[in-house]
Amino acid sequence: MKIEKRDVLVIGGGAAGMAAATELKKRGRDVVLVERDHVLGGILNQCIHNGFGLHHFKEELTGPEYAERFADLIHEQHIPTHLGMTITEIDTREAENDQKARHRVYGFSSAQGMVCFDVQAVVLSMGCRERNRGNIGTPGTRPSGVYTAGLAQRLVNVEGYIPGKEVVIVGSGDIGLIMARRMSWVGAKVKAVVEIQPYPAGLTRNIVQCLNDFGIPLYLNHVVSEIRGKDRVEAVEITPRDGSEPFVVDCDTVLLSVGLVPDTEVAKTGGISLNPETGGPLVDYRHETSVPGIFACGNVLHVHDLVDYVTEESIRCAVSVDDFIGEEPAGMQIDIHAGANLKYVVPGRMILQGKNHLYMRSLIVSNHSEIQLTAGERVLFSKKLRHVQPSEMIGIDVPEEILKDIGDGDHLEVHLKEMNHE
Repeated sequence: MKIEKRDVLVIGGGAAGMAAATELKKRGRDVVLVERDHVLGGILNQCIHNGFGLHHFKEELTGPEYAERFADLIHEQHIPTHLGMTITEIDTREAENDQKARHRVYGFSSAQGMVCFDVQAVVLSMGCRERNRGNIGTPGTRPSGVYTAGLAQRLVNVEGYIPGKEVVIVGSGDIGLIMARRMSWVGAKVKAVVEIQPYPAGLTRNIVQCLNDFGIPLYLNHVVSEIRGKDRVEAVEITPRDGSEPFVVDCDTVLLSVGLVPDTEVAKTGGISLNPETGGPLVDYRHETSVPGIFACGNVLHVHDLVDYVTEESIRCAVSVDDFIGEEPAGMQIDIHAGANLKYVVPGRMILQGKNHLYMRSLIVSNHSEIQLTAGERVLFSKKLRHVQPSEMIGIDVPEEILKDIGDGDHLEVHLKEMNHE
């Protein structure tokens, strides 16, 4: 078995992994990148629509163009990559002779067989996967013609196949909305988008550009209560949640856009603690997991709404990995929790001397709200927000000057408070 001894192993060659690897290389670290696909870029390669890069590159790019920018950097910096390789296990070795523990990570590919990476630090950047019909328990028969929206996107944009002619989309997540437009462009008839919540799950701009512009109906507060068909999908039954009578829509294809979950199978082999709210690893302010020397960033940590934010977070993670290898002290930290109207806050710990950037998800839709950072009854910091909804991530920088007012015994929470509009 081949053994590679490096400073850092980055697992995943999508937006997060490439951003972290290039930043680490820039800082002089010996980094190696592993990707299970045969090309770099991850999900970006099938996202041929534009809208990427406005924050990071200050220009509008397609997904493949965004991926190519970082893939070019990987090649220019001569970062070694292992494509078509699957990571099977993370084994953390005990520290010896007052040295830091090292990690042995095992990967397999048909080209190289088994490879062991002996590294000081690991960056988890494996992204996320789609929830499927089994996750949501939709009743009915099991005909062909039921796809996740991401799979359908790959079939159309990469493989050149059109999965169906008359389509119903379950869930209003962004991939589903984008596929509603894409299927319309290739000549299919998108008959409905059905969302169980009373508000859309995707970005507002995608509702406008992908549904409204094409006259595609969006049924909020409805569920697909049955899928019908023997060999192929023939129809779906749609039931309003207000108790009204269900109705039937004929179709030959159902696309599921019912959420994403972090891909944490590899993380579990390393004994890493997971966040029950995000599904990703629990991390501190520098993105270090419960296992020292293993870090996480991007969609494996929590599902982002924009790839530019994935890049931003991954660069910060890489800076932390560099500090870890350089034995920079972590500094005093304190736990922080999600309070009223918030699903989660990431990271789960703040540093008391330094910069903290927090990400969170709203549980409400509101045009007049305020983020409040509290310690018990004290409001340490507040920021008004013009609009919040569950599909759009909230990011805030915590002012350093308020940190002096926080003590070890304080219980920190972030709340989203609805404000009266006068």
